[in-house]
Amino acid sequence: NQYEGPYDCGVIRGSYAFANPADASGNADADYFVAHGGGWSGDGLTLPGALDIEYNPYGDECYDLTQSQMVSWVGDFINEYAYKEGVYPVIYTTTDWWSTCTGNYGGFGNYDPLWIANYSGSPRPLPNGWGFYTFWQYSDAGSLPGDQDVFNGDRTRLKTLAKAG
Repeated sequence: NQYEGPYDCGVIRGSYAFANPADASGNADADYFVAHGGGWSGDGLTLPGALDIEYNPYGDECYDLTQSQMVSWVGDFINEYAYKEGVYPVIYTTTDWWSTCTGNYGGFGNYDPLWIANYSGSPRPLPNGWGFYTFWQYSDAGSLPGDQDVFNGDRTRLKTLAKAG
């Protein structure tokens, strides 16, 4: 209902995969995500899927991976998703987590839109490699249900992202 309902009303919608690198490879997580509602259609109403990669709620902050292993895991997810869907996924993260767990790796910013979570009143600082954010989650509560997010642009740009990835 939360995914189909907005679409049926002409609202741009999207989905995200909460990453758990301790449970599966990046390739396997991307395959599962695509097979279970995370695909992209380029219909102008469906955003590219988002990889939610952040603090591990189940244990070690970086899922017991080294920074190099985490960069490889994220790269595997991104490449598999892009291969399957023909569009790069959005990366959702915090600058602190990204710095800690990837060594502030800057190699994904040229292709993957950034959805930054930062509740300090500013989306900055951004992780290395991104000169701007695409989405900013600025609070976990507010006047709308759930997390509070903003798109960095106008509706035309949002529709372009949903149509062309």
